[in-house]
Amino acid sequence: RHFGHQVLAITFVVASIVVSCRSGIGEAEKLDLSKTPTQRSHDVFAVQTRNGAVAMRMESPLMEHYDADTVSYDAFPQGISVYGYTEDGLLESIIVADDARHIVPKKANQDEIWEAFGNVIMHNVLEQETMETDTIYWDQAKREIYTDCYVKLYSRQGFLQGFGMRSDDHVRNSI
Repeated sequence: RHFGHQVLAITFVVASIVVSCRSGIGEAEKLDLSKTPTQRSHDVFAVQTRNGAVAMRMESPLMEHYDADTVSYDAFPQGISVYGYTEDGLLESIIVADDARHIVPKKANQDEIWEAFGNVIMHNVLEQETMETDTIYWDQAKREIYTDCYVKLYSRQGFLQGFGMRSDDHVRNSI
């Protein structure tokens, strides 16, 4: 009689595990891996150097890495700050945004692009110029920053506004 209760209890446990696993498999099949981060990093701090000197520094509270069929990209959903330095090590430019992405196409003939969204502020410290816009793109291969969105530019010469802007990647030469 005691043995029969043990067999019944073991059968119930095995049945529960099988049922639980089956319901989990259905959830896993619904998972879209192109929209699910494969890596998540908190309090990101990265430095890029040129000839031993700091050229650029990047900070973000959260970075998520995604890997889709045609591109890989890093998302910065809690914002990003990028600091650019001159060859002499002086802080030259600051770019901050509410959200950003670094897109790396898997095809060899396409360029890496950085995209920044929401309250984008670019400040050239040395020239005392500040630009505000909603969206900005940085093409690393072309070393160019650009947007077609509404732009406000504050400088020592005054205030300008309009649509679109192109600049080198240190925000030195804007048009």
